Amino acid sequence: MLVDDSAIVRGFMRRWIDEEPRIELAKACSDGAQAVAEAASIRPDVIVLDIEMPHLDGLSALPQLRKAAPDARIIMASTLTAAGATQTVKALALGASDFIAKPQAGAFGSVDTYRRELIDKIVALGERAGTRSLLSASSAPIKLRPKPMVTTQPAALLIAASTGGPTALPAFLAPIARRIEAPILIVQHMPASFTPVFAEKLEAAIGKHCREAQEGDTLSSGTVLLAPGDKHMRIARCPAGRMVHLDQGEPVNYCRPAADPLFETAAAAFGSRLLCVVLTGMGHDGRAGAGKIVEAGGRVIVQDEATSVVWGMPGAVAQAGYAEAVKPLKELSQLALRMMSGEAA
Repeated sequence: MLVDDSAIVRGFMRRWIDEEPRIELAKACSDGAQAVAEAASIRPDVIVLDIEMPHLDGLSALPQLRKAAPDARIIMASTLTAAGATQTVKALALGASDFIAKPQAGAFGSVDTYRRELIDKIVALGERAGTRSLLSASSAPIKLRPKPMVTTQPAALLIAASTGGPTALPAFLAPIARRIEAPILIVQHMPASFTPVFAEKLEAAIGKHCREAQEGDTLSSGTVLLAPGDKHMRIARCPAGRMVHLDQGEPVNYCRPAADPLFETAAAAFGSRLLCVVLTGMGHDGRAGAGKIVEAGGRVIVQDEATSVVWGMPGAVAQAGYAEAVKPLKELSQLALRMMSGEAA
């Protein structure tokens, strides 16, 4: 179901969906009130919901749509403004599964990029909500890595997430963040206007100071840094220990920030003293970097399929043989705490 007050937007989105054999358009609605009225009978797998609409805006329609179509996955369509970021983060907290930022000249790439991301998100979320698997990799065998015979206490915790991450990250970190002294470095796939807002929400949720990383930040005890939108976060050695380097190099796995640059450079900077956690997200970002962490002697654990909104990123890492454990989110959180405390777990 598409919900947008712009007839032009509905028109080109309808055309894209009609050209995609994996998706069927159930209904195109011009406002939130019409969507709420239709959702219960249509029972869509995925709803693409515009935030700014007359009569009933997306944020107001969201809880009513979740009640009318409880199994539907909802993608919020947002503007790349501070207000749009605040509304989107609020929508994610209210149960939206993902978001997509509408293209703006000079701010968010091309319409082709928007089209690819929209179709990918609809398909990835649709195969979780629907009865027919479209992109599931769960049939691939998983072989867990053996626990190391000798463990050292990790000097840093790395976390990567994408679709579902804005909900999973606070749930994962809230019970454990204040008990971890080592630096915590996070990559969440988000645009530049969204990450400052998300850092504030994450800080409030976990009870520990969290902010966007800045060029030249040194990694010290108690640090919680979020990769800024549109910049890769890398780690390098420096006289003071380790420091953050930010750049706008080419997107990796179509993402910037991406997990792989962080994982790969942290493996070189920290060696075996790393714990890497991969949470829910579409695609396979983090897989190559997790391999580098394993090669350096570090440890990798991932969220399981049942508690992931999309089991793309964690599934890719697990199926590559890099994960020691595949756990539900709550268990994963406690396992990470034990590992960060130096236990073999």
